[in-house]
Amino acid sequence: MVGSLLATVPRRALAIYAHPDDAEVACGGTLATWAARGALVHQVVATSGDKGWADPAGDPALLVVARAREVAAAGSILGVASQELLGIPDGEVEDDPGLRRRLVAIVRAVEPDVVLCPDPEALVFGGRYVNHRDHRKLGIAVLDAVAPAAASPAYFPDAGRPHAVTTVLLSASLAPDAWVDIGSGLDAKIAAAACHRTQVGGGDWVGAALRQRAAEAGRAVGVRFAEGFRRIELAAEHRPS
Repeated sequence: MVGSLLATVPRRALAIYAHPDDAEVACGGTLATWAARGALVHQVVATSGDKGWADPAGDPALLVVARAREVAAAGSILGVASQELLGIPDGEVEDDPGLRRRLVAIVRAVEPDVVLCPDPEALVFGGRYVNHRDHRKLGIAVLDAVAPAAASPAYFPDAGRPHAVTTVLLSASLAPDAWVDIGSGLDAKIAAAACHRTQVGGGDWVGAALRQRAAEAGRAVGVRFAEGFRRIELAAEHRPS
């Protein structure tokens, strides 16, 4: 596995993920590490999480409220500067002009150096898990919003002043090539993930699982704990002056 550690802390980072607990699992250690080192970290959650339980008699409206509270609690632990919940029903994320415009407006308002999102090309993991369609659809929508739309005044001219993102980090990738050392942020990642009690319940299993995954990623680059990404350094045509 070829790649390198990302040592630079961005001034501003924007994490855009599908479900209320996705960012914590995918890149919570990175966000916590960067925030503790002075980065302004912003978070977007695309869906409401209304289908995130197996009880057919459960009230989706109550679940939406509970999961929004979980997002806020987790964000406080990670140290994020702002959170925006788009409220799309689970399973209905589409790479359409409406979502792209919303994402472009957020990118232009936040002006991030780095955008983090799911890798839309990751479909099947280990022959046992099919990546959720919301992850894949959102990943495509984010890439379409960033390159070239957010940087170009020709796209969505009413959605703010154009902003060019320099780097995109794709999480849950089948081809990671860049890692962040999260040795100082792992505890915050685990605590933030544990806030999502509607999903993880009680007990220590989520912490053990996240710690094991971080250790496996760390071995790829010779650190104790890490999170891996597929890195895109945007070409000049997506970064107009």
